[in-house]
Amino acid sequence: MKLNLLQYSKMLADKDIHVIYVGPLWANGIDGLAEMLIKRLEFDDISFSASQSIFSVFVEQINNMMMYSAEKELKNCSEGESYEISRGILVLGVQGSDYFMQSGNLVTNANAAVLKDRIDHLNSLDKSELRKYHKERTIKENENVESKGAGLGLIVVARRSSSPIEYKFEPYDNEHQFFSMYITIHQGGQE
Repeated sequence: MKLNLLQYSKMLADKDIHVIYVGPLWANGIDGLAEMLIKRLEFDDISFSASQSIFSVFVEQINNMMMYSAEKELKNCSEGESYEISRGILVLGVQGSDYFMQSGNLVTNANAAVLKDRIDHLNSLDKSELRKYHKERTIKENENVESKGAGLGLIVVARRSSSPIEYKFEPYDNEHQFFSMYITIHQGGQE
């Protein structure tokens, strides 16, 4: 199927979509995306605080997709290194006075339950409670050398977001669900 890229590009510009990425994700592979986002935020006339929040949420959403994605494979490269590759989608745009980021990836049913519980808990906390909870989890993270983040990424997303985290799980098959998360950040910043 051929797309009319000119029409597609105009539609995205009309909707104020700045970035769309769909495909493989790996730890060192997101550097180009991060650099592109930094430049994009430099071009926008927004506060430094908002820019920091947007970038932090971007990094955490990518990390969450890499961590929780049910679509993982190990790839070997010519230099003898191997990479764990996950798959996901990320959209960044502007709606009114808010930036929004939406991410999505396939997750196992078990991870869906964990994510739902964590996000529901975070959405129940106000900004000062989130700050306190983040500090507590950071201390636990530092005490446990085997921890893989202790859910800190979602806490950062909740703290930087201007409103509660919106999310949805859509059934995919008997073992998986498609997880999407929607975050808004006021151009004036947060936290």
